[in-house]
Amino acid sequence: MAGISVAVIGAGPRGLSVVERLCANAPVVAGKRNCVIHVIDPYPPGAGRVWRTDQSGQLLMNTVASQITIFTDPGVSCAGPIVEGPSLHAWAGLLPLADGLDDGLPAEVLREAASLGPDTYPTRAFYGHYLCWAFRFVCRTAPCGVVVDVRRATAVAVDDRADGRQDVVLDDGTTVGGVDAVVLAQGHCDTDPGDGTRALAGHARAHGRVHVPPANPADVDLSAIGAGDLVALCGLGLNFFDYMALFTSGRGGRFRPRDGGFVYEPSGEEPRLLAGSRRGVPYHARGENEKGVSERHEPLFLTPDVLSSLRAAADAGAPAGFRRQVWPLVTKEIESVYYAALLAERRGPEAAADFLPRYVKTVLAGGGGSDEDRLLGEYGIGPGDRWDWDTVNRPCPPGALEGVAGFNAWLLGHLERDVAHAVRGNVTDPVKSALDVLRDLRNEIRLVVDHGGIGGASYRDDLDGWYTPMNAFLSIGPPVRRIQEMIALMEAGVLRLVGPGMSVAPDPGTGRFAVTSDLTGDRPLLVDALVEARLPEPDVRRTRDPLMRSMLARGQCRPYVVPDPDGAGYPTGGLAVSRAPYHVVDAAGLPHPARFAYGVPTEHVHWVTAAGVRPGVNSVILGDSDAMARAALRAGARPGSEAAGSARSYAAHERN
Repeated sequence: MAGISVAVIGAGPRGLSVVERLCANAPVVAGKRNCVIHVIDPYPPGAGRVWRTDQSGQLLMNTVASQITIFTDPGVSCAGPIVEGPSLHAWAGLLPLADGLDDGLPAEVLREAASLGPDTYPTRAFYGHYLCWAFRFVCRTAPCGVVVDVRRATAVAVDDRADGRQDVVLDDGTTVGGVDAVVLAQGHCDTDPGDGTRALAGHARAHGRVHVPPANPADVDLSAIGAGDLVALCGLGLNFFDYMALFTSGRGGRFRPRDGGFVYEPSGEEPRLLAGSRRGVPYHARGENEKGVSERHEPLFLTPDVLSSLRAAADAGAPAGFRRQVWPLVTKEIESVYYAALLAERRGPEAAADFLPRYVKTVLAGGGGSDEDRLLGEYGIGPGDRWDWDTVNRPCPPGALEGVAGFNAWLLGHLERDVAHAVRGNVTDPVKSALDVLRDLRNEIRLVVDHGGIGGASYRDDLDGWYTPMNAFLSIGPPVRRIQEMIALMEAGVLRLVGPGMSVAPDPGTGRFAVTSDLTGDRPLLVDALVEARLPEPDVRRTRDPLMRSMLARGQCRPYVVPDPDGAGYPTGGLAVSRAPYHVVDAAGLPHPARFAYGVPTEHVHWVTAAGVRPGVNSVILGDSDAMARAALRAGARPGSEAAGSARSYAAHERN
């Protein structure tokens, strides 16, 4: 009986999840046939490039240790077998107890494991060690007849054979030949720069300056930026905090605890940092975790019935408008949690429990703002206590600040207030409990918007242009420690912010970069070096991944267009895939029966694809990887089967 072979391209967390699901499903789907899983990635399997173990220990995750896993659990809805394994935190706790579990890990990893609590934010390198261990564990415990073959190389092309099987060409000159299915799980890929970045890079080359384009900070060599250099950091999201750490504590500076915060002691090796963004304010700190491993807000308005109705309408050719039909429900979810937490704080949990069903009933009755106002007033929630989206999303008071110095004075107070909210926790504090709902609702939002669930114009304007960046600003910020460190650096004179509306342009007269904002007036601030503190946007049209470039050039894949019933749709850079199990769609619009893809390259087909796997919440990622693994194994059926026939038919179509 012939065996089955599958190539998994990309060996980070997504690829690892597919490998684990292939191993779990092989005895069920493949029966007694042997199965070979070829894992293709130049970086260590498990960690891949992004989570590799040799990166700086200054770089932290923004998820607590107990909420990180790679394994399924009984709460995961999938067709395949549930095979449980330890979360990151559980694995760390096992290291001193289980002989051989540490696989000779370095001493610093064992030290971090010993100090890691369930609500600690691990280093990214530590997560990489967990992923590498998980990969080895999956391989060691693979069922009889399942072999995992690791190829430390880069896939550069994929070809159809006449019988529908696949040849994967590698950059080392070899070919993984005759596989039954290929799964693309490359994760974050480099992209060609846009016009603005190219202009800034050209200016830096011409004048001997330093310019860092959008990139993962772990991949960037910052040694050309010297002590005392004035550096502009353009962006105040998660990458900003990475660079902030690399330039300060990463160069020997010390954050000393004092009065619930920190005092920064410089090493003398730091550059001077000037930072900003369009909003002008850094991402909100994550509230300290009070939700344990898997507690989440259960939707009161975005209920399964509502989601099914929205999805059915989209499938019938009437996709929702996000701002018109989805956002009102999201905002009521958040307001309900905010008001309940506020009442619990002021009058006790009984008052909150009494209020919540009445609030839901009032909203669903459609009585409008006056009925809600009366109910809130009945519970003593006055106008000054009401949830205000404008203040939360745009906290900087327009026109009320005097220049950059005035802005920095205001910002220190804002950051201190943010810290005070965060340390109270994501259940106790009304503001942080409300903002954490945005994170809890990701699965519901995906169910609405994925695969054309909202129209193209709405996706462009309401999601990409508004909700997605707001969601990031409010709910996926750094650990509170990073905001405390930012305060300490501002107080030490190492870091200044320029205010909202930051813009950077070449200054030909001096060869430096000119930084302006809404508060700088006519006198730009000149800096020696520029760091674009953000990740490159995933875009198959500009990707540097050689396999996806080859596939796009040969018509084997295409960019996704979010359809609009009344227009041309919204062209995106996402890799087009079918609905589950996510077959790659070619230039003619045909799904390939033996090629699958998921994760970051499919952004826009799927929403917020960079999120990780959380235990106990029915992770979408685990359900997706299980569906692909089962489909890939079924594609290994031999001639005479439906799967093999589909593959042969597709191969014939591609040749014609």
